[in-house]
Amino acid sequence: MNQNAEEDRKQAGWEQDLLKRFAFEVLKEQRASRRWGIFFKLLLTLYLLGALAMGMGIGSGGGSSFSSASRVTAVVKLDGVIGPDLPASAENVNKGLRAAFEDSRTAAVVLRINSPGGSPVQSGQINDEIYRLKQKHPGIKVYAAIEDICASGAYYVAAAADEIYADKGSIVGSIGVRMDGFGFVDAISRLGVERRLLTAGEHKGFLDPFLPVKEQEQKHISSMLGEIHQQFINTVKKGRRDRLKDGVNLFSGFVWTGERSLELGLVDALGSVDFVAREVVKADNLVDFTPKESVFEQVGRRFGSQLGASIKQSLAEIW
Repeated sequence: MNQNAEEDRKQAGWEQDLLKRFAFEVLKEQRASRRWGIFFKLLLTLYLLGALAMGMGIGSGGGSSFSSASRVTAVVKLDGVIGPDLPASAENVNKGLRAAFEDSRTAAVVLRINSPGGSPVQSGQINDEIYRLKQKHPGIKVYAAIEDICASGAYYVAAAADEIYADKGSIVGSIGVRMDGFGFVDAISRLGVERRLLTAGEHKGFLDPFLPVKEQEQKHISSMLGEIHQQFINTVKKGRRDRLKDGVNLFSGFVWTGERSLELGLVDALGSVDFVAREVVKADNLVDFTPKESVFEQVGRRFGSQLGASIKQSLAEIW
């Protein structure tokens, strides 16, 4: 009887081992099939994106649109917030400006502006590059054509243009500097929260939103903002010279319509990009020299880390 029981156990063990092997092979086949499925889907996606990029003719450089005209008005867009790693960064805008100036067909350059401003450093770098390029190419003038808005850092850039044009309804100005923040001192006190901050340097923790503002630190920041503001004022005066009207709050941070800006000397005339090309430059063939993002850069900027994480996960599953 013991011998029969032993044989039954062996038989059961053999069957279980066979079932385990079978299940393992099925699971292995399913994983392999899933990996290849993901791989081919990813490959197809990349192929379609590449085909779309080629079909749209989108490149990552600062090349221009084709035109057979001997004289063209070169256009460079300053669109959106001015800041690093943005379409309106100094790197991108300056790249377009250099390409426009260096093209043999360029009769004049028009900076097409629709921006609320942004980084004073980035704005200053664009302003400096415009002056450098004008000095290097004295026969090419630069015009700024304002669309909806040209405020703060965007006007800092526009001030370097030989002439500024705007629509009567454009918003222009905001010649000032600001620094934003919040204070939560009373809030954490009511919640019974104790703020603990360790620093090396007496003022290293200044402007901490959970600590009271000290008078000395506030004066320091106000002084710094005043210094940047004066740099802004000097830049505007350098570009606009005696065209600015005295006795008004031009440098107070106020904004005005394009029509009122004309009266104040902030702009030279009312008109659009097409108007400037047709009536001022006398070369109505417009060529856009704004650096174009590739379709992959557009997708990456719009979906950011989410897309990157998805691709990374797909590759991890494949390999």
